[in-house]
Parts: sequence; C-alpha cells; structure tokens
Amino acid sequence: MDDQQDPGTLAPAPASGSASASEPDAGSGPESASGQTDPDKDAPAAKKKKSFGRELLTIVVAAAILTLLVKAFIIQVYRIPSASMENTLEVGDRVLVNKVVYHFRGIARGDVVVFSGQDSWGPDAPPPSSNPVVRVFDDVLSGLGLHSDQTYYIKRVIGLPGDHVACCTDGKVTVNGVPLTEDQYLFGGNPPSTFKFSVVVPSGHLWVMGDHRSDSDDSRYHTGDPAGGAIPEIQVVGRAFLIIWPPSQLRDLPIPTTFQQAALHAGAAGAAVLEGGQAALAAAPVAGAAGVLAAPVLLLHRRRRH
Repeated sequence: MDDQQDPGTLAPAPASGSASASEPDAGSGPESASGQTDPDKDAPAAKKKKSFGRELLTIVVAAAILTLLVKAFIIQVYRIPSASMENTLEVGDRVLVNKVVYHFRGIARGDVVVFSGQDSWGPDAPPPSSNPVVRVFDDVLSGLGLHSDQTYYIKRVIGLPGDHVACCTDGKVTVNGVPLTEDQYLFGGNPPSTFKFSVVVPSGHLWVMGDHRSDSDDSRYHTGDPAGGAIPEIQVVGRAFLIIWPPSQLRDLPIPTTFQQAALHAGAAGAAVLEGGQAALAAAPVAGAAGVLAAPVLLLHRRRRH
C-alpha cells in the first residue's frame, strides 16, 4: 500500500519532554542525520510507489474487462445440472464452451453443444421490460453473460439439417441409413433408444440426444414441440470442448470416431468440418487465458521501463 504520510515530513516525535530529539542541535551531525528524513530522497520513492499503485489498478481493471469480454464473446463456463449426459459429463462438472467455433466451421455430428430452449423446448424467455432503462441494463448484462432469462440445455448432436435419423436397425441409431456405434460415449447398459423413431431433421435445425439415453429428455421426447423436437441452430450458444472441474474429470470432448465414417459425409448435410475447426477450438482457450497471463507480464514490462 502507498505510505499515507506526506513525503518529506519528519518521523513522529518521541513523547513530550524530550526537547533535544524534537528540536535537534544543528551542530550534532549524527543526531541530525538519524532524527530527520531527507525530503529530496523520500519524494521520488513516494512517487514511484503511487505510480506503481496506479499501474497495478489499471492492469487489474483492464484484466477484468478483458475477462468479461472473453466470457461474453469467446468462452463461457457452464455447470452440468443433470445426469442426462453421463458418463461423458457428470452432475456438477464444469465445462468450457467455445462460443466462436461455429463462426469458423459448421456444427458437426457428434459435437456436444449448449443451446437455449427458446423457440423449441422452452420455457421461452419473458418479453423485454417496458422500462427502456431496465431493458438496456438487462441487454448489457446478457451481452456480458452475467444474466439471462433463458433456459439452457446440453446435448450431443446426432442429426444435421436434412438428415434422416432413425432407431433402431440391428439395435443401433442410424443417420441416413448409416449405423452409429455409440459404445464410446453411451451410458453403460443403455440401449440407443427404448422406443422406435424416424425423423427427417428440418432445415436450420438439429436432432440432439443425451448420452444417458434412459435419463435424457431430448429430441425424442419433444416431437410435439416446434420442428418435431429438433432445436434451432440459431439457438446454439457454442460447443463444449473441455471439462475443467473437478480436476479428476479434466479432459477434452472430441468428436467420437463413429461420426467420422465416410458414408456420413457423402451428402450436403455431411459437409461440416471435422478437423479444420480444431484450430478454432485451440485458439479460444489461448484467448481466454490472455487476460490472466497478460497482467503480470505487462506489469513487469512497465516496471522495467521505470
């Protein structure tokens, strides 16, 4: 902390009655040197301390703003609230969601995505406030990811727009007639589905399912909702790509190999990028860490200049 005393003032005097200490004899050299501080020496030191304090505050504020911007536009942490994605995601896990990856590539089958229930599964967000000040304030908080009236879900993408998704052929879910081998992510002991279904995913929508099929309220159970249970692509927030908590669960969330079958990507719906988009995924964590890493480096650089 900055010294609250005025630079250059004398140190506190001893108790009254010690006249020689509070008013030293100008002729006693050692006493004069030890009993007073040199204003010319203390002033630069105090200015440096205050300057350091201002620089530190500026850097902390800048890092906080950068963190908010990263959260609003690049990466956000979500907590897993239910067992619908077990064993891939456990209740209480925290995942990093890349909010920019789909600006660089299309949504791919096998992606684990976070999406809003707006215009599909609901509940829809309430209408904006009639108070313009409150509305602007809510919009700002929502833009920074600090407030939302929407309900979010996390599921795995099984079908893209135009895909024919069905179950079950030889006990497997099929996409455009291609069977999926789901052992890599399906909850142990779960069948791909406990009932049959056959859908063609509408344009601009996605068919999504949980990995814990016997405990997942997914597209199969929303056939009475708009788009027959498929969710709008526009409501996808981003792709969950890394579990960051608890430490024992720390790992990435790659696209399972069954979704990389060549037959799945023969048509127009299968043109989503599987590998090229990984560069975008790698860039996002770097951007997210920038606010933390830049602060001490910038501080050290500025201190060396002085």
